[in-house]
Amino acid sequence: MFYTIEETVEALKSGKTTSEDLVRSSIDTFEKDKKSEKPLNAFLEVYSDVLEKAKLADEEIASAKKSGTVEKLFEQKPLLGVPFAVKDNISVKGKSLTCSSKILEGYRAPYNATVVARLLNAGAIPFGRCNQDEFAMGSSTEYSIYGPTRNPINRDYVSGGSSGGSTAAVAANQALFGLGTETGGSVRLPASYCGVYGLKPTYGVLSRWGVVAYGSSLDQVGIIGHSPKDIALPLSLMSGVDFYDDTSADLPNCDKLKNLEAIDVSKLKIAVPKQFEQAKGMDADVAKVFADVKEWFVSKGAKIEIVDLPVLDASIASYYVIALSEAASNLSRFDGIRYGNRIDNEKGYDQLYIDTRSNGFGPEVKRRIIIGNYVLSEQFSGETYKKGMSVRARIQREVASLFENYDLILCPTCPTASFKLGSKVDDPLEMYLSDLFTTFVNLARIPSISVPAGFTSKENKNASCMPVGIQFAGKMFDELKILQTAQAWEEDHKGCGIPVQEQVQN
Repeated sequence: MFYTIEETVEALKSGKTTSEDLVRSSIDTFEKDKKSEKPLNAFLEVYSDVLEKAKLADEEIASAKKSGTVEKLFEQKPLLGVPFAVKDNISVKGKSLTCSSKILEGYRAPYNATVVARLLNAGAIPFGRCNQDEFAMGSSTEYSIYGPTRNPINRDYVSGGSSGGSTAAVAANQALFGLGTETGGSVRLPASYCGVYGLKPTYGVLSRWGVVAYGSSLDQVGIIGHSPKDIALPLSLMSGVDFYDDTSADLPNCDKLKNLEAIDVSKLKIAVPKQFEQAKGMDADVAKVFADVKEWFVSKGAKIEIVDLPVLDASIASYYVIALSEAASNLSRFDGIRYGNRIDNEKGYDQLYIDTRSNGFGPEVKRRIIIGNYVLSEQFSGETYKKGMSVRARIQREVASLFENYDLILCPTCPTASFKLGSKVDDPLEMYLSDLFTTFVNLARIPSISVPAGFTSKENKNASCMPVGIQFAGKMFDELKILQTAQAWEEDHKGCGIPVQEQVQN
């Protein structure tokens, strides 16, 4: 398989490869991995019609070549014949949609999510359904009824979550790009752990229609790729107002995203929050990679300043109050009546609800529903939720004010690199702190990309030679600037986001 979308599309145009070849290569990689001693468990299934769709794409390309209109064809369908990975909470019509939960076993999506429909219109091919933390609640993709997804760099480590399946598939070269979802860092975090690029767009830029809700005021579809260009092109094709999502919005500069160019880094003024610069629990190797990235910006002529944003210290608490309150409400719809798995002992509806939800939800989902309901309970009269929303409003104001004087916010994606499978699964508080540097982005509704920036040292006892990601965050609807900055980084550090086989061998 070719590493980037750009290389793949050129190969499809020239005849160096076919869509069928790409799909068969991905299937072969997937099947070989399934038989390995430690399978990744990134894909839960490869869609049965993927080869048929690839052959149809090849026929369309062959016909255009005969008529001399292949360039025009790819202008109309820029991703024709390109396969992509889909997280298990994004609807693909007629395909299984379980959110990696027992409660949705057997459920099939009745329609395409808007993001999937727009990629189909662009000629892309859904390759398969990817593993995730149950209902997108987790930071390691260990909370799944299908078992954990392993990290392609070192298979004894987690891939990150909740979009760990899509991310591991891209990192292991099983997919050219992938769709994930973000509520508090679930695309950027696994991108950091697996050594690829991961974008969380501005809230509303990508429609949530057809995406199973976790925290509705925070949820956003994200994109994982081997390069900034691999993210920019799908973003330009999926973005925009959607009739079915009142929170959706148009994204400026879509044409520039389709032909992404590096920014002049010397013109950038960058803010580094003191609260993240001095964060407790940050691994020394992460701090070193962060220092190296800051040094690169300075060497390019960018201006970096340390800024004080005390409200960021409350971001993770505010995030969990809001997210879990909204989750408790959103997940009340899974009752065994309308869809999904049902346990009916013929003891009445109340017992049906209790039995279905008790047996259908895993322990982490139950924990978050209980906390969310507790926060919203009569005992608190909603006061805790209101306080969380008040902190969020302040974060939005102060971050927006910061961008009046700065182009980017720079900080690590995570306090540490990946960790060993099972090491934190029974420690929810430690797991939640993985989101320390990511949640403020979701609360402020701004875009941010995790950039593969380096590796931990060989001597690191917790995570030897594991990837480290750094975030470039921008003001609302300024995806172009952060992607152009990421492209400048990629051009100077070619290969930071290429498939894992070329980086570090297990």
